[in-house]
Parts: sequence; C-alpha cells; structure tokens
Amino acid sequence: MGKNKLKKFREMETFQNVYQCAMRELDNPDAPVWLKGNWHDKVFHNSNPIVLELGCGHGEYTVGLARRRPDCNFIGIDIKGARIWAGAKQAVEDGMQNVAFLRTNIELLPRFFDKDEVSEIWITFPDPQMKKATKRLTSTFFMERYRQLLAPGGQIRLKTDSPFLYTYTREMVRLNALPVLADTEDLYGPGTDGAAYEEAKALQTHYEHQWLDRGMNIKYLAWELRVPEAWQEPEIEIEKDSYRSYGRNYVSPTNH
Repeated sequence: MGKNKLKKFREMETFQNVYQCAMRELDNPDAPVWLKGNWHDKVFHNSNPIVLELGCGHGEYTVGLARRRPDCNFIGIDIKGARIWAGAKQAVEDGMQNVAFLRTNIELLPRFFDKDEVSEIWITFPDPQMKKATKRLTSTFFMERYRQLLAPGGQIRLKTDSPFLYTYTREMVRLNALPVLADTEDLYGPGTDGAAYEEAKALQTHYEHQWLDRGMNIKYLAWELRVPEAWQEPEIEIEKDSYRSYGRNYVSPTNH
C-alpha cells in the first residue's frame, strides 16, 4: 500500500464524520453497529431526513447535495476508504454538520440502519455489473435490502452513463410496478426542465463531466420503493455496453 494511501487512512481515523466497518470487521468489538437506529440522535443531533449516496467514491456528490439541502442529513457510503477521505476532509474543513461517511459493504446496510431510518437513496454512476445481476445496486437483491431501511414513500434515484444498467433498472421497476418519479435517457436533453429533474441536473461529478465531453448521454431514473408480493427479476436480453467506462473493463461489442 502506497505511503499516500496510508497517510489518508491515518488521517481518516481522526475524522469524526467517518465510521468504518467492512464485512470482515463486523465481529470486531469496536465495530460501529451501534449506529443502527441512532443516526439522528448520536450522529447528526437532529431529526432531519437522512439521504444515502451509495458507491459515493470521493464523496463530491454527497457533499454537493448536503450544501444544496442543509435541512437534510447526507451519508456517503463506499468500501474504498482512500476515496472517502476526500469528501470527508472537505466536509470537516468546511464545518459541515449534515455530512457523514460510512466505509462498509453496501449489502450490509441493514446492519447499520434501522427500519424507516432513511428517506432517500442516490446511486450515482455505479459499475453496471453486466455479468451478475445480484451485484447490481439496482437489482431486486438490493431492493430487498433497501426496503429494510427506507421509510414509507422512500425514493431511489439512479444516475448512470451505462445504457445496459439503465435498461435493466427500467425493466426491474416496470416488472415490480414501482411508481416512477422521473425517467430519461438524456438528462441534459429536451423535456427535462421540470422539478423532477432539477436536483439531478444541478450537480455533476468529475467523471460525469468527462462522459459528457465524450458525447455520452446521462441516464436518470427515479422511483418510489414499494414492496411487491414477490420480487421479479428481469430476464430480458440486454445489449451490453460496448465502450470503456472509467474504472471498468472494456466489453467488446462482439462479445456479448
């Protein structure tokens, strides 16, 4: 591990807005499982709605949302601690009290959040995980986990560059009759001037700028999470992405 990464890990240990517990650390007596049901009282010290950003990376979107909505509490979640460091440090330096970060595996969310404790979830530019559905953050596998912590009427918002993930998620939402709040294949194109798209357009990540510079459309889909009688997983054939996306392996258009 590089010296710079080690330095970030050491500094992050001093940040009061960062909580860390990967899957292998759950049995550690210092694991912050006490967070479950206590985010309002012991972390944010208010009763404002809690919003999660999953796979938050460097945390720029989490911090940006928190600036726009000071009446909400925002938690960025990622397993990569060296990434979280940037957003956590920015929030500390700016004295932001409505921002926190949790380094953990996303499938462990029910271990850290109680029933109805979360109001909204953002999923920003995740790996589309084209080989295995259960790894997709918009799969029914994860919907079942999100429903354990989302309050009634809780919303999920997806921003993605991936046509594959957008098509898959749209079908998952349709199959399970989840109420759609916003849906577009081109977030910055025509027909997205309404309030339903305003917040998704207000912030752009570093990589989002690069995708837009490459002439790629940004897809956006938002829905209300309701629990069906039985989750239905999409079984349709979906053309795989044929381009190299940042941080992902290339998928040949002839090797679907």
